[in-house]
Amino acid sequence: MSEFHSLTVAAVRQLTPNSVAVSFAVPDGLKSTFTFEAGQYMTIKHYHNGKELRRAYSISSKPSDPLLTVGIKKVKDGLFSVYANTQLKEGDTLEVMHPEGRFKFIPKNKVQHIAAFAAGSGITPIMSIAQTVLEANANNTFVLVYGNQSLQETMFQKEILSLIQKYPDRFFVQFIYSRAQEEDSLFGRIEASTVNYILKNRFKDTRFEDFYVCGPETMINQVSETLKANGVDKSDIHFELFTSAETEDRLAEILEGQTQVEVTLDDEVFTFLMDKKSLVLDAVLNKDIDAPYSCQGGVCSTCIARITEGKVEMVKNQILTDAEIADGFVLTCQSHPITPVIKVDYDDV
Repeated sequence: MSEFHSLTVAAVRQLTPNSVAVSFAVPDGLKSTFTFEAGQYMTIKHYHNGKELRRAYSISSKPSDPLLTVGIKKVKDGLFSVYANTQLKEGDTLEVMHPEGRFKFIPKNKVQHIAAFAAGSGITPIMSIAQTVLEANANNTFVLVYGNQSLQETMFQKEILSLIQKYPDRFFVQFIYSRAQEEDSLFGRIEASTVNYILKNRFKDTRFEDFYVCGPETMINQVSETLKANGVDKSDIHFELFTSAETEDRLAEILEGQTQVEVTLDDEVFTFLMDKKSLVLDAVLNKDIDAPYSCQGGVCSTCIARITEGKVEMVKNQILTDAEIADGFVLTCQSHPITPVIKVDYDDV
């Protein structure tokens, strides 16, 4: 079940002309529910003209902070992001789901050197990770490569400068701007040459343990491939999509007819017929089954379930590993059934 809790907005702070930081107060009775690892996200539920909206936002505050903070960038025609940037205020309440997500940093009992590449609002989870890395060990270091259009559109810029002052020997930042030239910054976008500059030039003597990459899909792919070309193991590259490229429907020829579906959720079993052209999550929600979901775009991992019988084909997957897919896990928001019968278990995750 998608369990939401009412949280009071403690502050709404303008970050840029088109983004805000929204902080929530968590009551004592919900402290354990909203415990999180640096890098995770939470889903916010809001109603617009009677229609339910769910949006996933990464947590920018570190786990030890008293308030829970997310950064929200205004998106053109974005119903909730526009509301959050123009109407949301201190004292309002929002329905919020517990934190989740696989893009996270967990401190180890040793010195860690971490690097991150972020573009635009992809900085949000990186802020939490960076602060946690720096707090976890007095010898940890963190290198941030952060791309934006301009200085004015740089989310958390003041907080980043404050961290540089606080950790001058352990926190290093390379700003990049695509539409402005600024002192001590690179001009352009994060691309292969940027990664090579960081690894082979500026920090050539540093052996990084992990890399965190967050932003548009094209940037993530390019950074990841360049890191691997430099000898970085795939398992040391962690990424989270904030936007994803559209995928053509390559399943048209096999998506004919209907499928008998059995859904297990919260120890209840539901059965119904669905059209193979529909996505599993859409069909489940159309039957008023309260399955967990958030982005519905294959970007988060809220809607994961296990297929215990039958087969589905995912239109897009940038989250699940090959081993998880082999174990039957799928993103139900991206899955079309391709067999006469499927069984979907949301409890066995």
